[in-house]
Amino acid sequence: MAEKIVIMLLNTRLDAPGTLGAPFFQATVAAAMDLEVEIYFAAETTQLLKQGVAQNIFPGEAREKSVYDFMQDAHEAGVKFYACAGAMGEHGLDDANAIPELDGKRGGGAFIGEVVEDGVVTLTY
Repeated sequence: MAEKIVIMLLNTRLDAPGTLGAPFFQATVAAAMDLEVEIYFAAETTQLLKQGVAQNIFPGEAREKSVYDFMQDAHEAGVKFYACAGAMGEHGLDDANAIPELDGKRGGGAFIGEVVEDGVVTLTY
């Protein structure tokens, strides 16, 4: 059985908000199952780590819960959030305007290093 789940957010898009709730919900569920969970934000998705962005995106028409609410649930459950440093620069994200839930910066090498380990399951969105 897996001990860890590593999630790569790469192909989800901010202009398709219906794609943004599931990764965080599933990460929360995995953490509740006592799995170690990390989410890597790459490309456009790094913008979700900027203050004020995810708070204003709602994955459902009812607008009951923002993407940021889902992110906070995941982080509170123990999910770690890592941003690609290159993508941060490309999308104007830095330590000063990042959400407090950002746990650090990790690049492609760190991601590959994680996903090749035994006991790790990788999900991409």
